Amino acid sequence: MAIESNMEKDVTIIGAGVVGLAIASELSSKYDNVFILEQNKRFGQETSSRNSEVIHAGIYYAPFSLKATLCVEGNRLIYEFCKKRNIPHKQCGKYIVATNHEEETELEKIRQKAINNNVDSLRLVTAKQLSQHEPSVKAIAGIWSPTTGVIDSHRYMRVLLAIAQKNNAKLFTNTKVTGVEKVGEHRYEIQVCYPDGQTDQFQTNYVINCAGLNADQIASFMGIDIDAAGYRQYFWKGEYFSLDSDQHKLKHLIYPVPLPQNVGLGIHTTIDVSGGVKLGPNAIFMNNKELDYTVSHESKDTFYRAVNKYLPGTKLTDLHPQMAGIRPKLQKPGDPVRDFIIREESDRGLPGVVNLIGIESPGLTSSLAIGKTVENLIANIN
Repeated sequence: MAIESNMEKDVTIIGAGVVGLAIASELSSKYDNVFILEQNKRFGQETSSRNSEVIHAGIYYAPFSLKATLCVEGNRLIYEFCKKRNIPHKQCGKYIVATNHEEETELEKIRQKAINNNVDSLRLVTAKQLSQHEPSVKAIAGIWSPTTGVIDSHRYMRVLLAIAQKNNAKLFTNTKVTGVEKVGEHRYEIQVCYPDGQTDQFQTNYVINCAGLNADQIASFMGIDIDAAGYRQYFWKGEYFSLDSDQHKLKHLIYPVPLPQNVGLGIHTTIDVSGGVKLGPNAIFMNNKELDYTVSHESKDTFYRAVNKYLPGTKLTDLHPQMAGIRPKLQKPGDPVRDFIIREESDRGLPGVVNLIGIESPGLTSSLAIGKTVENLIANIN
């Protein structure tokens, strides 16, 4: 469906991933003409559909960061949302497990960081306590997180879109944004291209850039120097393997102690809402920013060794390649951890533009809280 240039457009949201749809569901209740542009054939085809589907508690992030505050708020909001709208989910909880004394010393640091983030439900558990709940897990100590869970992310996105469309928001798929130009005070022209090569343009009052993997490119269209602004994104690939659930009857998520600099949370074991078990993700830096969703056969041995540290009964034949996803990070290997960027750009001469850059994990958990944050940003523009 092509965009009619004479249609009134108050708000244009670029990107129909989980964050874009959460923003659309929020803004469409307050603005009359909300447009959602998506370059793929369907919503949620990139990072939003290629992840662990975990509802995070807010444990690992720097205190007072957006990742911490929005995750903690989002955790509460998403459970309420799922219960109210019958979206499949499980508040199954997770264990962070230490398999040696060096890792054990990190557990109290993790718990203290969680407390600083207002996550006060964690508790340290002994090896005996852990084995009573997960007898196949081998560890010398652990942390229990009761507010961690899993969600059917596709159903969640469908409901968010349904809410937005009930509020008369319009989704345009197969619509690639190729330019954003300021044409007046609080007025922007959006240039788009369709799969047949035809181009179009229209004007809008507000631009919400939540284009995921392409968010830094969209920001550059606006004339923002993405290196000077710290907006340049880097692609990190995460592979997943399924684990024969007949051999592994897990009731909770099992996480190792996270990797340094939060490059990743380590190869963890996740159960989904239907009882399936998967391992992953790893963290592979994609220097060429290629959308490569293959799962390397060589990774199987790495996953096997990683999971055997805490699930020693696992056999190599229990692992099967499942999928890969790519997450946009604001850091290269060796760089310090970066926070989400959610910024209204009035001070750059772009009033009514909100850029969301580097929205990786915990973006799914934080999505409803992000929607409220964006609504507050544009409501407070002078």
